[in-house]
Formats: sequence, C-alpha cells, structure tokens
Amino acid sequence: MPPRVRRKPDEAKRLILDAASKLLAAGGPAAVQVRAVAVEIGVSDAAINHHFGTRDQLLEALLRFGGASLRNGLHAVLDRWNDCPVDLADLVRALHRLYADGFAELALALHRSGWRDTSTGMLDEVVDRLFDDAQQQCAATGHRAPTREEIRLTVAALHQAMATQPLFGNEFRRSAGLDAATPEPMIEWWIRILQTTLAGVPPAA
Repeated sequence: MPPRVRRKPDEAKRLILDAASKLLAAGGPAAVQVRAVAVEIGVSDAAINHHFGTRDQLLEALLRFGGASLRNGLHAVLDRWNDCPVDLADLVRALHRLYADGFAELALALHRSGWRDTSTGMLDEVVDRLFDDAQQQCAATGHRAPTREEIRLTVAALHQAMATQPLFGNEFRRSAGLDAATPEPMIEWWIRILQTTLAGVPPAA
C-alpha cells in the first residue's frame, strides 16, 4: 500500500470540493456521495466526514464553493474590463457557465431541504462598473443614462435567468415555440438587453 499523503486541512478541503464539483457537473447532486468523492481522490470516507461532517454539510460547502467560483469568475471579467472595453457577452457567459455545471440543481435541492443562502452583494461590483460605463456612454451620445436601480434590476433578472436556465430553460423555450435544444439564442438576447439598458434613452424629438 502506498504511503498516505498528509495534506494541510485547507488543501484537503479544496481537493474534496474540486472532486465533488466534477461529480456534480457529470451527474447532478445525486452523484455527489461521500463514497464517490472519496474514491475520486483516493481517501477514506472518514476523511471526507472529518472535514465536512455529513453529506448535507458537504453539499452546503459545495454550493458556497460554487459561489466563490462565481465571484472569482466575475472578478476575472472585471479585471479584463480594466484593460479593454466592457464586454457584456463575457459577463453573461460567465454566469451561464457556472450554473450549467450543476450548481443550479444543487441550489434548488438545498433550497427544497430548507437551506437558505443569506449572502448579498455578489454582483455589486458588476453593477457599479456597468453604471459607470453607462454614464460615460450616455454623456457621449446625449441619451438619458439608466439609473443605478435600473441596472440593478436588469442584472438581477439576468442572474435569475442564467440560474434557472439549466433547470427550466428547455421548457420555457418550448412553451414559446422556440428551439428547446439550445440556450444560445436566449444568451444572445440577454446580451442585447444589457446593451440596450446601458445605451440609455434617446432625447425626445
């Protein structure tokens, strides 16, 4: 038997959550079992339980891990915007990617079990940057700039749409006679909605 590798707690937790994320993306919340995670990284079930307690606690930690991944992804988007113009497609696709990897189903499963996420402000920096960009854009075109509240509402609606897309997107598109097989037209539509919001309202004739 090969010698057991001793890892620092933070490193061990990260490996466990990385493995759980892969299982989540491949098979949804049902695939995230303590035994499966343990096999994935070559440790015992007890090692998983030592770091996270019960499976439910592991799932909660996994959802927070997904939230941290989303925040990191959004910061990367904002960093790119520091060096080049605001790329709204970058933002929409970053949100879509996270929830497409199983975190939408995990959030719903935990919500049904009674768990609630009380964190706030994940997208505040995005709203602030879009508001600043809209102010500059509208000052150049003479349009009435959107208020910060209008941008907040638009971003909140976008976030809701991307979060529910993996769960109900096919059904919603089918209900309107759209091709249910691909979310791409809806993603492109949301990019245009953001562009329209930031462009503001033309002055009255």
